[in-house]
Amino acid sequence: MVTVAEKMRAKQALTGAEAVAHAMRQIEPHVVAAYPITPQTPIVEYFAQFVADGLVKTEMIPVESEHSAMSAVVGAAASGARAMTATSANGLALMHEVVYITASMRLPVVMPVVNRALSGPINIHCDHSDSMAERDSGWIQLYAENNQEAYELTILAVRLAESEEVRLPVMVCLDGFILSHGVEPLEIYPDDQVKNFVGEVKPYYPLLDTSHPVTYGPIDLYDYYFEHKRQQIEGMKGAKRLFPAIAQEFEKAFGKRYDFVERYRTDDADCVIVALGSTNSTIKYAVDWMREEGQKVGLLKLWTFRPFPKEEIRKALDGKKAVVVLDRAASFGAEAPLYEAVKSSLYNAAHRPAMGSYIYGLGGRDIRPEDIRKAADDALKGELNADEQMYLGLRE
Repeated sequence: MVTVAEKMRAKQALTGAEAVAHAMRQIEPHVVAAYPITPQTPIVEYFAQFVADGLVKTEMIPVESEHSAMSAVVGAAASGARAMTATSANGLALMHEVVYITASMRLPVVMPVVNRALSGPINIHCDHSDSMAERDSGWIQLYAENNQEAYELTILAVRLAESEEVRLPVMVCLDGFILSHGVEPLEIYPDDQVKNFVGEVKPYYPLLDTSHPVTYGPIDLYDYYFEHKRQQIEGMKGAKRLFPAIAQEFEKAFGKRYDFVERYRTDDADCVIVALGSTNSTIKYAVDWMREEGQKVGLLKLWTFRPFPKEEIRKALDGKKAVVVLDRAASFGAEAPLYEAVKSSLYNAAHRPAMGSYIYGLGGRDIRPEDIRKAADDALKGELNADEQMYLGLRE
């Protein structure tokens, strides 16, 4: 039993990168292969120091590119090892081919992704264009609001990825610089508690089991490819089924509750804002500000983007007067990715709300409470148009 005093002693002021590196230290994967890229680099630097200091027995592999990093992790995971890496933006794009291969081979790799804008022009600051580019790759995607969540979701992701019903890789997304380099007080749980929660990896069809030889990565034409894609679909359905049970175990072990979504002051809200990542903290401030003035505004925060929590979103938003979706990524020639998915979720709602799509914060541009208020004010005034793309903080 961990006492309150012990918990308080465990509180530390850490960046998100440090927090994720500590989670990796406690998970102690057999193999980490990585290549530095801003703003992910500190995760690997901190973890490499843990390895150098003898605090973990991980085999640390410095490679020549992100493509090689993911390739090395694929080989390790296929052998039966617990394997991890981390990346950002252009590094994730360079991994693109092997990102799909990892999911297709049903390898339970966990990868923190420090969100950064994809080139060009070159930009090192936060938006979600990198992880959104991989949303159909077959990876589970979790989004953290703050450093505590980045730490905890990295731990939770291991159990989800390695579950027999799932066997899919997981991206733990945290906003670049805002979280990765921002310092927050957070609680680091005792090492033994984390190790007990993640448990030992159970290999399925490992390459090193020479008494039961298997092949990974053969050519797979029309005779079986379709069936293998269907198996991945079922694996993602398994993640949807299993996530609540794993989240419940996490709450029992650590006292923190996770779900597909978090409702913040939504019960009586006329207008609900939907978003991913660190912006949810700013939205909560704006919601409280508007509530003080008697305006019924709430927030629906998504922890999971894949599997997409369609039923949970419909339940939370059905019957609301207006829904505002904030995207930190654009989908050129189509609706913004989060907005498109939320809008689709409400197709069968009994009482569809008015909807508005706002793109914000591309390339790291700040999102201010006043910007969020503007979007909510538009909604409350009945000025939303479901087919019009709108923007916050943009110089037109």
